[in-house]
Amino acid sequence: MAVNIIPLEANRPRFAGFPPCGDLDSLNADVAVIGIPYQAPHEISIPEDQEAVPETGTEADAPTVLRRHSLRYEHSIYNYDFEFGGQLLAGRDIRVVDCGDLIQVPGAHQSNLETITTAIRRILERGAVPIIFGGDHGTPIPVLRVYKDRGPFCVVQIDAHLDFIDERNGIKESYSSVGRRAAEMPWVSGLYQIGLRGVGSARQEEFDAARSLDSVMVRAEEVHRQGIDTVLTRLPEAQQYYITICADGLDPSIAPGVHYPEPGGLSYFELVDLFRGIGRRGKIIGYDFTSWVPGLDVRNLTAIFASRLALNVIGVMAHEGQIGRSS
Repeated sequence: MAVNIIPLEANRPRFAGFPPCGDLDSLNADVAVIGIPYQAPHEISIPEDQEAVPETGTEADAPTVLRRHSLRYEHSIYNYDFEFGGQLLAGRDIRVVDCGDLIQVPGAHQSNLETITTAIRRILERGAVPIIFGGDHGTPIPVLRVYKDRGPFCVVQIDAHLDFIDERNGIKESYSSVGRRAAEMPWVSGLYQIGLRGVGSARQEEFDAARSLDSVMVRAEEVHRQGIDTVLTRLPEAQQYYITICADGLDPSIAPGVHYPEPGGLSYFELVDLFRGIGRRGKIIGYDFTSWVPGLDVRNLTAIFASRLALNVIGVMAHEGQIGRSS
């Protein structure tokens, strides 16, 4: 199956200024950045006595906007980085490329899923770690299916919500279902859901389903009170980890551009320390950042911090010797 990608032409920004890759079949990189503007096609009903919320853009616009604001880091990648006590890439020979955005056709749900799985399969076959910018938080579901023969591994889900709805209007690959779908995959050996707080779509039955599928649920309040080092002791043991972030898992002070902001989310350094802890435990085999809406952002904070978080994940992999070669 051909992969339909919007190429990164000269007038389109590339993530942090890294070079483009226009053909996944010839991909030669340690890390492959790719935009997946996936949106689940289920409808959200609005009561007749309420007005529809004005359109503010969608998650589909996010990869392009994020790239634009990531360019602030283009000329400092090789400078001294205080988060790492040295260079972000640890002085290693590491190749990061930007592969552009997958084309997602409105209304073509099954075809869109197949496009995602085909693209991620190509990236993995070429030996690169995918760094994915969504799209809504249904994006990781088709991505994780591609890892069927690459398990076992643990999924770390950073999210305000449990996302254990089985289906919504007949759709099982939505932002309300990512936790449940991940936990059901036999090649996923553990699910660590961190940042939980407030009220979401989960009812008691979804909470009970999460417990029955052995999800390790960590409330945001526990992180703030106990610290990342303590809550990391509950991280399932694994040799490999996939990290998925729903933007509302972060505190609105650093990620205001979400549909459902909840106070008390994870802070920047809590996330950085979480990435470090995961990288010390095992190999990071994939990462995605989803569910932020550029039209809801404030001073582009979500785009800026999302860019920096992705760079931190790359930095952790570099400093743990998981990617690249010694110079």
